Amino acid sequence: MTPRPEAFFLPVGPDGDQRFCLFHRAHGPAPRGRVVYVHPFAEEMNKSRRMAALQSRALAAAGFSVLQIDLLGCGDSSGDFGDASWAAWVADVRLASRWLRERDAAHAAAPPWLWGLRAGCLLAVEATDGLDEPVNFCFWQPATSGKQLLQQFLRMRVAAEMMSGAGKGLMEDLRQQLATGTALEIAGYRLAPRLAEGLERAQLLPPPASPDGRLVWLELSTQAEPRFSPVAEQAQARWRDAGWQLDARLIKGPAFWQTTEIEEAPALLSATTSALQTRVEQPA
Repeated sequence: MTPRPEAFFLPVGPDGDQRFCLFHRAHGPAPRGRVVYVHPFAEEMNKSRRMAALQSRALAAAGFSVLQIDLLGCGDSSGDFGDASWAAWVADVRLASRWLRERDAAHAAAPPWLWGLRAGCLLAVEATDGLDEPVNFCFWQPATSGKQLLQQFLRMRVAAEMMSGAGKGLMEDLRQQLATGTALEIAGYRLAPRLAEGLERAQLLPPPASPDGRLVWLELSTQAEPRFSPVAEQAQARWRDAGWQLDARLIKGPAFWQTTEIEEAPALLSATTSALQTRVEQPA
C-alpha cells in the first residue's frame, strides 16, 4: 500500500505566514535523492495538480523524497495571488529546498533535484542563487522566457475585452497600467506589478554547473514526428556549453497544464522516474 503524503503548513517569517506543503517520504532504505516540485503559473497550477501528485508518488516509490509546496498566494498557502511577487516565490523555493534537506536527514547526502513545470522552471533556476549546495534540475515543458509567458497571460485579458467590443491598443494599455503600479484582474487572478516585473525579467539561463550537474529536459507532443522548437534547442545548447549533463527527451502526451479537462500523460511519468534514476542505477 502506498503511504499517504504528509500535509503540513511550513512557517514563513515571524508574521504568521504559512506555505501549504505535501511531503512524500521515500520508500525503502536506500537514499536516491531529494526532489522539490515548483508548480507553474496561475491556472496552469490547478490543471497540473493531478500530474504533479502522480509523479510525486512515483518518485517516492522509486526511493526519492519529494516536497510539493504551494507558493505565496497559491493553493492553500497564505495570502492572495495579488500579494505575490517573483522574489517571494523564489524565496519560497529556497525555503522548501532547505526544509527538505534538514527534514530528510537520511537523504541529506543524496542528489538534490529542483523539478519545475513551465514557469516553475524559471523559478527553480533563479532559486539556486542562494542555496548552499549544488542541485540537479528536472524541467517539464520549460518556459525559456518569462516575458513570453507574461505576454500570453495578458492576451487573455485582451481577448476578453475585445469580446466586449474594446478597440485596439489594449496590450499597450495593460502594460502601461502595470508600469504605473496598477494591478490587473485577468481570468480570476489579480496580477501585481511586482510579480509581472519579475516574471518578465526571468530567463532560463544556466547557473554555474557542478562537476556532476544534471539537467533532465522533458517535453510533451502529440505530433507524429515530434521535434524540439528552435528556441528549446538553442536553450539546451547553452546548458550543454555551460557544462551541464543534458538528457533531453520528447514524450508522447497531451499538454495537460492547459487542456479543458484534467488530463494525464503516463509516458511522462515513467520517463521522469527513469531519467532521475539513471545515474543511481549505474554500477560504481
